[in-house]
Amino acid sequence: MSAFKLDIIASDRHFFSGDCNAIVLPAIDGEHGVLPGHEDMVTAIKSGEFRMQVDGEWKNVAVSDGFADIKPDSVVVIVDTAEWPEEIDINRAERARQRAEDKLRQRQSLREYYHTQAALSRAMARLKVTKK
Repeated sequence: MSAFKLDIIASDRHFFSGDCNAIVLPAIDGEHGVLPGHEDMVTAIKSGEFRMQVDGEWKNVAVSDGFADIKPDSVVVIVDTAEWPEEIDINRAERARQRAEDKLRQRQSLREYYHTQAALSRAMARLKVTKK
C-alpha cells in the first residue's frame, strides 16, 4: 500500500509525524480526501474530525482551525489544537458545548458570535471523535 509523509503540528506540540495511507480532513468547503500522489493544494481546515489511515487502520483526531499544505508525497497540517480521543475529557467537552449553545441564545456582538460559534465547533468535534 502506498503512503505519504504526514506531519500534524498543533500550537502546543508536534502532534504526529509518520507515514500515512490516506487522510480525510474537515475543510471549510467540506471534507477533503487525500491519497498519495495528490496534486499540490493548500486548504483551510475548520474544527472537526480529522481521519487518517496508518498501516491500514483508521484513526480519528479532533482538530481545530488551521490549514493543510498538500503535496504529492507529503502533507503538513498546522492547527491550533489536535487531540486523540483518549485525551479528551468528555464531561468538559459536554459542558463547553452547553455553555456555547446557551451563549448563542443571548444577544451578542458579531465578534462574540463568531467566538461562540468557534467554541461550539471545537466542543462538537471533541464529542464526535470520542463517540467512535
